[in-house]
Amino acid sequence: MEIYGLGIVAFCMYVGSFIGYFIGEALGISGNVGGVGFAMLILILLSNYVEEKKGGWSEKTQNGIYLLSALYIPIVIAMAGIQNVVAAFTGGAIAFVAGAVATIGSMFLVPLIGKLGSKEFEK
Repeated sequence: MEIYGLGIVAFCMYVGSFIGYFIGEALGISGNVGGVGFAMLILILLSNYVEEKKGGWSEKTQNGIYLLSALYIPIVIAMAGIQNVVAAFTGGAIAFVAGAVATIGSMFLVPLIGKLGSKEFEK
């Protein structure tokens, strides 16, 4: 069932967030340090384990994981964008300049990366 896939991702996110908050507290930071990354790592390790031992997830469970993964990236980007704006307001003008340079630089790199990627597919 699709709900199993959603539950698996939710479990991984819960454990990853717990690890991230634990590391944050150990470093003296009142926040989550790498919780999303730990959640992804746990999901990858769990998926590899299931693939190796049981032949993989059922198709419906995979569909649940795919559904949440399609929603996951835009939600995380929106959350990170909000945090960056708050940090920029408290960080002063240099934070705005750094953000603007990174954004404009990324915009100029998109066509270059697109051209490099299309040449790779032609081979």
